[in-house]
Amino acid sequence: MSSTAAFYLLSTLGGYLVTSFLLLKYPTLLHQRKKQRFLSKHISHRGGAGENLENTMAAFQHAVKIGTDMLELDCHITKDEQVVVSHDENLKRATGVNVNISDLKYCELPPYLGKLDVSFQRACQCEGKDNRIPLLKEVFEAFPNTPINIDIKVNNNVLIKKVSELVKQYNREHITVWGNANYEIVEKCYKELKEPHTMSRSQKFLIWLSDLLLMRKALCELLRLASKRNFEGHCSYLLVSCYF
Repeated sequence: MSSTAAFYLLSTLGGYLVTSFLLLKYPTLLHQRKKQRFLSKHISHRGGAGENLENTMAAFQHAVKIGTDMLELDCHITKDEQVVVSHDENLKRATGVNVNISDLKYCELPPYLGKLDVSFQRACQCEGKDNRIPLLKEVFEAFPNTPINIDIKVNNNVLIKKVSELVKQYNREHITVWGNANYEIVEKCYKELKEPHTMSRSQKFLIWLSDLLLMRKALCELLRLASKRNFEGHCSYLLVSCYF
């Protein structure tokens, strides 16, 4: 190997090692450190179902009053495109009326029953006098500083867009978590809130430098040869082991 080729190879490897070390030790050179917006140890599921009628303003007010860290609620959309807080799309369990929220205008929604079974806890009921199905914007207006977890109950593009608009309208991006266990719904939620990432000049320079140092043809060839030798050595070891 000539001295020029050796120098080129060593400089490539050196650049690779230095860049790898720097990015491993200081990842914030390329990626901004994420800030923890809030910490939730106590989350009131459906506003604290079991203590009040689930997903009602009375339930949310009670939960905040006793010091909950976060409200959890569920959303659907009405025929006139109002985002409402309700766990069930069909209101038979909660109101006694066999009708879907999406088939009614908001003003047509029936009230909750005075007493409901808590669906996620056996032999438990909740009751209360506040039996009105609230709008999501009412919750945002009443609790502007309270973190809220929103479960998007149906894969509906209009619902997802409306929730996104409300989150932005009330400047709640930093204290609102929303999505669903369904991956497709989560993907849509993410796309709604995703904003283009702008990089500083220093970040662009580091990316250019990393690309220059790491994507050299000589380094790729060296890694390919090293991988080939390791593979051949491994096969020889297997052959000897089998022979003996």
